[in-house]
Amino acid sequence: MLWIERALIAIAGALLIWCGMTIVDMWQVNSLAAPLANAVARHATSQPDATRRSPKIAPGARLAKLEAPVVGLSVTVLEGTDNKTLMRAAGHLEHTAFPEEAGNTVIAGHRDTIFRPVRNLHVGDALVLTTSEYVYRYRITAIRIIDPAEVAVLGPTPSRALTLVTCYPFEFIGHAPQRFIVRADLDHEEARSAGPRVATVLGAEERRRLSQ
Repeated sequence: MLWIERALIAIAGALLIWCGMTIVDMWQVNSLAAPLANAVARHATSQPDATRRSPKIAPGARLAKLEAPVVGLSVTVLEGTDNKTLMRAAGHLEHTAFPEEAGNTVIAGHRDTIFRPVRNLHVGDALVLTTSEYVYRYRITAIRIIDPAEVAVLGPTPSRALTLVTCYPFEFIGHAPQRFIVRADLDHEEARSAGPRVATVLGAEERRRLSQ
């Protein structure tokens, strides 16, 4: 029995070390600032928005910094949504639009780690996505709870949008049965080395909110 006891203690110790290393790695990755210029290859910005396309980015590569100031969310976005990537950061869903492209940029994250603050977001709140070249400012337009089979929310959109995806309920133990969806539309984008550029026609109220 003594060797069984010692084996269990050794296993528990190994698990604690692994958990600690995982948490430290996640903290380090998500404490990174937005990517530096030229850190991720991009096509020339002189191309029209509707036709700009990003080259293939390696899985796990650093893509952007996602922030929701109102709830204190500040996480790194990596390319891909495999388990290894989502253990470290938020992940850009493969085959969805990159921020500079026309369409729907989908970012996923775990509800019990980096995306935990997402549950406190509301319609009208701001989201900021910073890449190596641009700062994209979005405004939340809808929050939904859906079944996993409702994949239409991940599909293309006629205008540039950002969709955050995580599991729901947030306090559920085990594999949560539903998905928590945050949809935001692009209000405004600006080059990190230049002045702002309005991506949509904004009214006076929208301009006032952006200046806050």
